[in-house]
Amino acid sequence: MTKVIETSDLVKSFGATRALDGFDLSVEEGTVHGFLGPNGSGKSTAIRILLGMIRSDAGSARVMGLDPWRDSRAIHRRVAYVPGEVNLWPNLTGGEVLDLLGGLRGGFDEGRRRELCELFELDLRGKGGSYSRGNRQKVALVAALSVDADLYVFDEPTAGLDPLKEVAFQQCVRQVRERGGTVLLSSHILAQVEQLADDLTIISKGRALESGSLSEMKRIARSRVEATVSSDPSGLDLMPGVHDVEIDGPRVSCSVDQDRLDELLRWLLERNVTDLITRPPTLEDLFLGEYRSDADR
Repeated sequence: MTKVIETSDLVKSFGATRALDGFDLSVEEGTVHGFLGPNGSGKSTAIRILLGMIRSDAGSARVMGLDPWRDSRAIHRRVAYVPGEVNLWPNLTGGEVLDLLGGLRGGFDEGRRRELCELFELDLRGKGGSYSRGNRQKVALVAALSVDADLYVFDEPTAGLDPLKEVAFQQCVRQVRERGGTVLLSSHILAQVEQLADDLTIISKGRALESGSLSEMKRIARSRVEATVSSDPSGLDLMPGVHDVEIDGPRVSCSVDQDRLDELLRWLLERNVTDLITRPPTLEDLFLGEYRSDADR
């Protein structure tokens, strides 16, 4: 598949702080790529480099085959961007802001704009200075989603939105993917990324900890197992691949590496299991596991 975004060994420092420390990212055409990391991990710095807002100190970056610093104008014509903190002209109404932004892009699809305003319940008569954070975010989302861009970059796009509008946003992202668009979705809402992402990159301290398809990454995460046994469960904590063991009388719980799950289930059956619950790994399990591992390095 075509690489829409590709970075290699990106480095960016601000004084003594190294925001990116050899960061790699690869985003395939026609996919939704989740970009996860806490505040200060380097997500926004990476996005600003990809959009040509700042220049990297070292390494390489390509967006649709173009250099973000030298070819930023050409890239911006093909990209729709929603930042996590949206500021609007305070004396312009929401409708006037959209007219202005649409004019800069050569015009919006007016039918699509009306549909999006209805979907997000955006009142275009309000002034930018009076809008709540959520309403400012809605203006940016309508502006971005009203154009047929090749790449959509969303940096914490649903900040300030209520849960129903988050669902509306997810619907829009799926429609972008269905028509062949590519999405880079930076978010701290793990459930949102899990619902939408085909691929995922986890960043910490300016480095990519893990990157790959969501299904592949879940396979390397751990399942959670809870059981009741009628025989002595001692020794469970000595089994290879079994972690976080808790024993309370006949009740046992633990996490287990995916390739050791069958072995654990056989061990429990040998101890006359009477109740068993297994929970497959979630994105939260993977995310927290990677950060625990990184903290131990």
